Amino acid sequence: MKTLIVEDDFTSRLLLQGLLQPFGPCHIAVNGREAVKAAQDAIAGKEPYNLICIDIMMPEMDGQEALREIRALETDAGILSSDGSKIIMTTALDDKKNVMSAFREQCDAYLVKPIDRGKLLENLRSLRLIA
Repeated sequence: MKTLIVEDDFTSRLLLQGLLQPFGPCHIAVNGREAVKAAQDAIAGKEPYNLICIDIMMPEMDGQEALREIRALETDAGILSSDGSKIIMTTALDDKKNVMSAFREQCDAYLVKPIDRGKLLENLRSLRLIA
């Protein structure tokens, strides 16, 4: 499973990387702009990410905007929504507005920090990324 972790907080990046590295390579982006560029490069190289974990509150471009732009890149490349990267929002924001906005923009799951290993693995299984 090829993963992109999009997180501006160093400790949160390390935690997610530690949880996800056993399943395959993990690339890092520190803001939404870097995430969109990484996703664009991966799609262009015909090796899109299987999983993208995106924080919402980040500098330069927030996670909601990055989510919209990544889904637009997939659409432009002819990737059906069911075949696109699985995107999990990983954030401290658990208010209804942010949750609904993320799902409206086609995220696949929403985890509130601190990330619980069991919940993360449960989501990965339900998204059929791991057995």
